[in-house]
Amino acid sequence: MSPIARVTALFALMVLVGCAGRGGTLETVSEVDLPRFMGDWYVIAHIPTFLEDEAYNAVESYQLDGDRIETTFTFRNGGFDGEAKRYEPNAIVRDEETNAVWGMQFIWPFRSDFRIVHLDENYATTIIGRNARDYVWIMAREPEINDETYTELVDKVEGMGYDLSELRRVPQRW
Repeated sequence: MSPIARVTALFALMVLVGCAGRGGTLETVSEVDLPRFMGDWYVIAHIPTFLEDEAYNAVESYQLDGDRIETTFTFRNGGFDGEAKRYEPNAIVRDEETNAVWGMQFIWPFRSDFRIVHLDENYATTIIGRNARDYVWIMAREPEINDETYTELVDKVEGMGYDLSELRRVPQRW
């Protein structure tokens, strides 16, 4: 399947599943300082889309560009020496009061629901979720976090109604 076909299929799946949420609207953080949030985030664990189900060294990078957030998602597929993958969706902030609800665009004109549902005060860890509870990303500014922090973040994900049997720890080796 071509990369464009995969992204198209991913988006269609996200839209369809997004209509069947498992528990209502996910509560977001009360405020996100967008300039401070920008930069690199290592994906520590996720309930992956089919594009990233074998991701290694996954990194999500954000950069403000006017009223858009340019996103670069890179990883190695299937192993640390696997094929390098790169996706470049963009986002817009849908809730300008909090900056915590984004519309992530993989294919024009559709935007998927992305919510910043956890962000520690130091902007060192975050959880990005979706109302559908189909995908989630636990991310950090460093490629590794301690076990205690990891457990706390996983507990938060479970408390939001996600099925932890689908959660995958992303191997990071730099």
